[in-house]
Amino acid sequence: MSLFHGLSAFPITPTDKDGRVNGDELCLLLDRIVKARPASRGNTGVNSIGLLGSTGGYAYLTRAERQRAVAMAADFIGGRIPLIVGIGALKTDEVQELAKDARDAGADGLLLAPVSYTPLTEAEVYQHFLAVAGVTDLPICIYNNPGTTHFTFSLDLLKRLSQIDSIAAVKMPLPQGQEIEDNLAQLRQNTADKDGFAIGYSGDWGCAAGLLAGADTWYSVVGGLFPSQALKLARAAHAGDTQTVQHIDQFFQPLWTLFKEFGGMRVMYAAANILSLTDASPHLPVLPLSPTDKERVRKAIKTLDELS
Repeated sequence: MSLFHGLSAFPITPTDKDGRVNGDELCLLLDRIVKARPASRGNTGVNSIGLLGSTGGYAYLTRAERQRAVAMAADFIGGRIPLIVGIGALKTDEVQELAKDARDAGADGLLLAPVSYTPLTEAEVYQHFLAVAGVTDLPICIYNNPGTTHFTFSLDLLKRLSQIDSIAAVKMPLPQGQEIEDNLAQLRQNTADKDGFAIGYSGDWGCAAGLLAGADTWYSVVGGLFPSQALKLARAAHAGDTQTVQHIDQFFQPLWTLFKEFGGMRVMYAAANILSLTDASPHLPVLPLSPTDKERVRKAIKTLDELS
């Protein structure tokens, strides 16, 4: 199974009030992912760890703290699970440096979103990715996240980018107004020139359906904190067991409701606090959930205990 396949787990990145990464707490979260295994024999665990994704708050961290986070994570993981690192930033030269930092610190792959303030054109995004690909031999996953970047990759642009040697995958949002099977078929058709180009989805509540439809990857927020439970859902979906997927997914429904309402990052910080894994909060100006909403998170993760 290649780097951008299977279940990719994205943890939060605990920091103190000054934005300094708490290495002990980060490694505690990584340890949960590394040790997670499905109940059935013969299956491996989580297929990759996505460090410094949106849930990991990459946009709020300095270059130095990103370097520290990747170095600590790579050292702790020790090659047991492939490490994918988010490198998005406003300027192309900054992203190039972040790509080299991640490579030097031990990353196995890169995740790149076209972060911007001034809205970007397709030509600008293409040149951005081409420039980053030119400074690293690590495989790159395109991060299509219009909810945060306000840029949507067209099928034509994805086709052009997939032809760049080091660009190996795309992380897609759940399709709006289109069946996931149709969306996946369009993506396959437009990236067919690149052998092995991997297509995956984020948006946890719909990713089991994506895997059932034949997607390669589930880029999972919930997997960053509840990897064993996420593995059960992912393995059933990969096996095409629709009935089991529907059964397991019912245990996740309270959490999916919260994800849709508050966003995964806020919910995962609250959950990590409840589990006493960290007392860190999201980066300001993002506020932690209220006590009332945190109690809703407590009840939702209690439901997941039945899958442990």
